[in-house]
Amino acid sequence: MTDRTSIELDAQTAYEAIRSINHATIFSGDGIPAPVVYRVLGFLQSAGGYGLAQALGQLARGLERSLATHDVCEDDGRDPVDSVAHAVNALTDAAELLQRVGPLLDDAQAAISRQGYRTTGLRGRAMREHADQRIEAGGSS
Repeated sequence: MTDRTSIELDAQTAYEAIRSINHATIFSGDGIPAPVVYRVLGFLQSAGGYGLAQALGQLARGLERSLATHDVCEDDGRDPVDSVAHAVNALTDAAELLQRVGPLLDDAQAAISRQGYRTTGLRGRAMREHADQRIEAGGSS
C-alpha cells in the first residue's frame, strides 16, 4: 500500500470537517442562531458548492490525463478507457449539480443576513413572562 497523497489527505480532512459539523448540529436543543448559520453557509458555499464542483472537474481531467501518463489496467480485463469515461461522465454530472448548490446557499444566506439575537433570547423572555404570570396569580417570583 502506498502512502496517501496530499489530495487524499485533504479530502479526508474535508470529510472529517463535514462529519464534525453534522455531529455538532444533530442535537442543537437551543437552536443555531442566524448569524452562526450565516457564517457557516458562507464557508460551505465556497467549499461544498463552488469549490467541490471545481475539484470534481479537476479530478475528472486528471483522471483522463492519467490514461496517457500511467500504465493503467483493470483487474477484470475491462478497457480502462471505458471505465475512465464512465467516471468522468459521473463526475461531470456531479459537478454540474453542485453548481446549483452555491447559488442556493447564497439565497439561504441572504434570507437571514439581517438577523441577530440576544444572548438571553426567548429563554430569558419566557422566564420573565412566567415570573410575571406567577406574580399576577399571587405567587412569589
